[in-house]
Amino acid sequence: MTLQVLLVEDDRELQRQLVAQLAQFGHEVRTADDGHAALALVAQHAFDIVVLDWMLPKVDGISLLRELRENGMNVPVLMLTALGQVADKLEGFEAGADDYVVKPVDALELNARLQALMRARRATQQPTDTVSAGDIVVSPSRMLAWRGGQALSLSRTEFSLLLELVRADGAVVTRAMLIERIWGHDIVPTTNIVDAHIKHLRAKLVKHGEDPIGTVRGIGYVLRA
Repeated sequence: MTLQVLLVEDDRELQRQLVAQLAQFGHEVRTADDGHAALALVAQHAFDIVVLDWMLPKVDGISLLRELRENGMNVPVLMLTALGQVADKLEGFEAGADDYVVKPVDALELNARLQALMRARRATQQPTDTVSAGDIVVSPSRMLAWRGGQALSLSRTEFSLLLELVRADGAVVTRAMLIERIWGHDIVPTTNIVDAHIKHLRAKLVKHGEDPIGTVRGIGYVLRA
């Protein structure tokens, strides 16, 4: 999915690096060095998403984000920050951020999160009782799942993992994203809890066909429809 991205970052070297990386994924990127320039661009262009640095000159990222939300602008915003404490992340979410990436930025992680934000936005705009990928169908409202028409007996965690993978629509979902969405911020990111539950989910899925879950080494997982 090609995105129109506004990158708000005052570090010129990092800005150039991120523009080049995002371009490799097919995204079109406009840049702003400070909050005032960002506000002007948002008023003039229809961006799919904003990648916003926390520390900016003139107007910091959090203040800019609050102003965007107060002005009724609901464009998805991903915060780019060197701050990794839970309290800092919560401040960003309370101000209206949709997600965050902690520096140094991994290009695959950044793209995965941007794509996930856009899928989530589409899902809220077009609600449906079921989502599917290949022969796998999931009903979020009923917490039921099927493969090849056969009902799957899944634990709550296995169901949540499968739902995230199906919603990703063939894109990679990182371990960090799964931990945040299913277990919250209290789990240490280095834990193998994701791998353990994916193993159990795989075992149940392969009873009805080939293994549909691909492992992206060092990154996460992808559902091959």
